[in-house]
Amino acid sequence: MDTERPLFNQTIAILYRGDADARRDATPQNSRFVRVFEALAAVGIDACPVVYDEAFADAVRDELLTKDGILVWVDPIHQGKTRAALDPLLRDVAVHGPWVSAHPDIILKMGVKDVLYRTRHFGWGADTHRYDDAKTFRAEFPSRLRASGPRVIKQNRGNGGQGVWKVEALPDALAMVRVLHALRGSRFEEMPLDSFIARCEPYFGWGGCIIDQAFQPRLPEGMIRCYMSGSKVAGFGHQLIKALIPPPPEGPDSPEAQPGPRIMHGPDAPPFQSLRRSMEAEWTPRLMETLAIDETSLPVIWDADFLYGPPDANGADTYVLCEINASSCFAIPDEAPAAIARTVKDRIARASARSPNQHPAGAQPSRATFGHAR
Repeated sequence: MDTERPLFNQTIAILYRGDADARRDATPQNSRFVRVFEALAAVGIDACPVVYDEAFADAVRDELLTKDGILVWVDPIHQGKTRAALDPLLRDVAVHGPWVSAHPDIILKMGVKDVLYRTRHFGWGADTHRYDDAKTFRAEFPSRLRASGPRVIKQNRGNGGQGVWKVEALPDALAMVRVLHALRGSRFEEMPLDSFIARCEPYFGWGGCIIDQAFQPRLPEGMIRCYMSGSKVAGFGHQLIKALIPPPPEGPDSPEAQPGPRIMHGPDAPPFQSLRRSMEAEWTPRLMETLAIDETSLPVIWDADFLYGPPDANGADTYVLCEINASSCFAIPDEAPAAIARTVKDRIARASARSPNQHPAGAQPSRATFGHAR
């Protein structure tokens, strides 16, 4: 592959989770982000893999402080581990020079379910409510469920369907509900509403709030994932998902219960141009304004997941936002690595223009411990 000469002598780290063996053996070529490394090299950007785990967090921090920028792909929850240690580490690193994407503070603004409530007045909005504590949840949710039909309850932070539930009142049983977890392999459960509310109360400790949306009946038609690099669409993915859909008679672990493949499309795909125009011209600018995020702080790669809403007066599809992913957006369309590289190149140029003589390797911050206690 033809590559440009290194740009401004800047080095970018691609940070992802792994164990000590993965850290020792990591190369751009054996990484799942190999196409991103290749796209960065093609525009003259030197990049290297950095594998993270809490067990060697201090060594990761020291390595990151020698870089000029950090692209982060770490899920909010992965095999029982959260970002509770990583996010303070990244904040500390960012203070001392390197830019971080996505910065933890930006994730807390846009990569959490609370964004569904804060942007409910956008064209992508739906009947959405927020509960800030368990007392409010217990007081308001039961009457809302009875009055408006099936609801979807979401913990504020999470991924992979964890903490997302479809809830519907049972018609012939007082204060009984049928619930279905979005986690793969889940089955319907029938239980007292009080028991379900108690099950959800720990979410307030982790995420700070619970979001409540109306269930979208067009869910079986699939989910459209709109991939963004900064403020521009980088591609789309359409998938027939099975989360929150009743499992087939064969059971939740059967082949019939598995989601279909995500069909990837480039940003110019004809079926999604209406969505693209809305994202680029209206919804993303309004998102930045509402959340007080400037364009250069938008993640280098993020995505917005949409379900089909009710057709409009002309019969055209509408779209309802169900989630924004800003922590670890992967897999991505074939066109996305080049879009990432263009955005990174622009960020480097802007950062160099602001402080041409600054290099984070020269910083000597006070030492802190970000991994397990030693």
